[in-house]
Amino acid sequence: MNKYKTYFNWSSGKDSALALYHLLQNNNYSVDELITTINSHYNRVSMHGLRKELLIAQTDALNIPASLIELPEMPSMAIYEQKITEVVLRLKSDNFTHSAFGDIFLEDLRAYRDKQLAKQNLTSVYPLWKRNTKALLNEFLDLGFKTIIVCANSKYFNEDFVGTIIDKKFIDNLPKEVDPCGENGEFHTFCFDGPIFKNPIDFTIGEKVYREYDTPKTDDDTVCKTSAEKYGVWYCDLLPK
Repeated sequence: MNKYKTYFNWSSGKDSALALYHLLQNNNYSVDELITTINSHYNRVSMHGLRKELLIAQTDALNIPASLIELPEMPSMAIYEQKITEVVLRLKSDNFTHSAFGDIFLEDLRAYRDKQLAKQNLTSVYPLWKRNTKALLNEFLDLGFKTIIVCANSKYFNEDFVGTIIDKKFIDNLPKEVDPCGENGEFHTFCFDGPIFKNPIDFTIGEKVYREYDTPKTDDDTVCKTSAEKYGVWYCDLLPK
């Protein structure tokens, strides 16, 4: 049986790691490349704020070829889609047929991804789709994965929260309005060890930084547009050893 040649949209966090784990167990798919978007101004993973050096150490430990999509600091949707399309066309020319994601339940985001991929006759794959997020986090820990919180929305958390390594007690201590996997963007993580890695990724904890951004708005045509409202994010800088 021929496997579907698949690229995985790798964020560096726990949901990506668990989704990739499940995809690697599935004999229908062959994961032949990882794709990650990078803020080229800071040389860090988009949204997560993880240093590129740690991302490279992480993908090296996964032993899967990896590519970066470099984006400007505040890309417009037109620029974002142009950059993504360039990479997708390259992958399509290399006989990739499927694109995998770690998304769990955000319907609008999935609809956007599916619409964009359909333009190139590519099929999307969501190994974690509609699964209970508390169960997913428990499964993640039971499998031996390890992850640390690298950024968090200041609406729910203060600076003490970032830099925390997630354990079983983590779930019980979350505010009720926060999803256990942070699927609504409440927090993001860096996965540094687990069954899919050939070795743990070493790092030390650096400084914690607070930044403010325009609040995203969604509509039928775009993933996000900026409004006048702001939201704050705490980041914990991780330093390669």
